[in-house]
Amino acid sequence: MQQEQRDRALKAFQEFLTTSLEALLAKHEQISSESSALELFHNVAATVPAYKAFLTESGIDPASIQKFEDFQQLPLLTKENYLRRHSLPDLCRNGKLERCDAIAVSSGSTGKPTFWSRFLTDELQIATRFEQIFHDSFHADTRPTLAVICFALGTWVGGIYTTNCCRYLASKGYPITVVTPGNNKEEIFRVVQELGGLFEQVVLLGYPPFLKDVIDDGIARGVEWQKYQIKLVMAGEVFSEEWRSLVGERLGAKNPCYESASLYGTADAGVLGNETPLSICIRRFLANNPDAARSLFGESRLPTLVQYDPLHRFFEVSDRATRGGEGNRTLLFSGDNGVPLLRYHIADTGGTIAYDEMLKFLAQRGFDPLETLQQQGTRGIHSLPFVYVFGRSDFTVSYFGANIYPENVTVGLEQPEIKEWVTGKFVLQVKEDADKNRFLSVVV
Repeated sequence: MQQEQRDRALKAFQEFLTTSLEALLAKHEQISSESSALELFHNVAATVPAYKAFLTESGIDPASIQKFEDFQQLPLLTKENYLRRHSLPDLCRNGKLERCDAIAVSSGSTGKPTFWSRFLTDELQIATRFEQIFHDSFHADTRPTLAVICFALGTWVGGIYTTNCCRYLASKGYPITVVTPGNNKEEIFRVVQELGGLFEQVVLLGYPPFLKDVIDDGIARGVEWQKYQIKLVMAGEVFSEEWRSLVGERLGAKNPCYESASLYGTADAGVLGNETPLSICIRRFLANNPDAARSLFGESRLPTLVQYDPLHRFFEVSDRATRGGEGNRTLLFSGDNGVPLLRYHIADTGGTIAYDEMLKFLAQRGFDPLETLQQQGTRGIHSLPFVYVFGRSDFTVSYFGANIYPENVTVGLEQPEIKEWVTGKFVLQVKEDADKNRFLSVVV
């Protein structure tokens, strides 16, 4: 028996159960996120064998990292220079994999899956992101709620992780009941129709295109979605506000800022940020004002826009060139986990915007999201910073939660029966048809 393990779990669970959401989200106003990141660095440098070796190879003495400016000069971590060079135990604290109680698999940024270990304490941090959505958007603290897990189950991170986080909310006192049909459409239809009427609302959690597929097939089968007060929690892909509006209409939704939310998450570190009623309100304004969006984000396309807790996941932005020589800004984050990561280059193109800066930018364009939101609801306004994400910087596209890589297409084009007929050049995209259904397009 590991007493230290029991003590960690008990302390974290007690804190989660007894600390209000408001108190959790206000901590960043009292504690410097930069100091917190620096403290995490020294802890990891002292306890994680792989990171000790990484610093030694880089010629860095941990004692020399005393200021945040020093922290900003630390070399970036990547899968290639760090994760794939060390064993899974050495990536954990004290080189002990047994300090973690679960291992998940990512879809693999080069097509080869990666294993990620975690412990209960890591999941409880992520559960707060779910609590934001269930409390602020869905009022699930007062409404009996059926949470239907539509992510794939098994070793992949989405399904089991989401299931656990929803059950932790139930332990905290939320009247949430969880059912896990996974990505089995027949089971989803069955549990919603047979159990949905027993609750005030039903929350479907899954990949956006899969949930739309479920909703459309359900309509064709005569499922009366409006009866169940359906809400959506999504992850894995960027979608448009037109998509949100269309799907909401088919569900009978009337308040888009409070009836769906997207998570920005990775297998590397769980959920990094989440949509809030405030971020959705702002994104919908920007969707209708493309010039303002272009001025804010630097591109005409609309990224995912979420808020994040800088004490939980600390974001930075790197200007280092991406694959292909482009100088797009890509995201770095630091955060504690079964495998702690510091200045990890996640290969997502995007950036960060401070809360006050966002409100100032919008005010200059005559829009007050706080006033607009307060006309629709009373929850979901927190002074948390924003992070926006366009997608992968390595030419990867995401389709139904799966990463599709240029190399996957190249292999097909190099087959003997095909290679004489093509140049090998192609354009890989995920597009939407007129009904907002996503499809994979490869133009050769």
